[in-house]
Amino acid sequence: MDPERREAVLWRNRALTLFDRVSLPVAVCDVYGAVLLANPAMAAECGTTPGGLRGRDVLELFRPQEATQVERIAQALRLRHRSRYQVSVRWRAPGGAQRYGELTADPVSDTIEDTPTLLVMLRVLGERRPVRAAEEARNAREARVTPVEARILALLAGGATTARAARETGLSTDGVTYHLRRLSARWGAANRTELVARAYALGVLAAGVWPPAPV
Repeated sequence: MDPERREAVLWRNRALTLFDRVSLPVAVCDVYGAVLLANPAMAAECGTTPGGLRGRDVLELFRPQEATQVERIAQALRLRHRSRYQVSVRWRAPGGAQRYGELTADPVSDTIEDTPTLLVMLRVLGERRPVRAAEEARNAREARVTPVEARILALLAGGATTARAARETGLSTDGVTYHLRRLSARWGAANRTELVARAYALGVLAAGVWPPAPV
């Protein structure tokens, strides 16, 4: 092996060692987005091995939040533009959490004339934990209130007394009290303050709105 060839192989092996050890999720893709090479950190985000990612479409693994971003990048690559491209993406982590972040793609090649490959890096920005099905169903049941109950809750959130809530809804004070007791029993609320807080937590009352109003 000639010296130049030997040196190229040496640097390639060093680069691959660094590629495997870096903690940032990184992959090399062709211009169509098919994974050619992935490091363990990238594979871990997909719950597989680096070899298991080979040939997979990176934009199916990490779904773009805006299709127009991908279209602009594809057009730029066809024109052989060599800028850095960023795509906002979301994906499901192996534990079931819905994660979101940003893919950064840098076209790389030995010469300007060569068809570039894409060095793709993933930056995790956050995640939303899955809600268990039973808990989600329970919250949905608890959030179901009648229009009258929602109106009473909105009035209470605005500081209304039982008498005023009765006048506004056309009920008697006993009628208002009946609905409040019924809601308190269902939600396990010890007092009216807790009842209103629960209404906001379940999405019965609109957040950030004044005067308070049902969703």
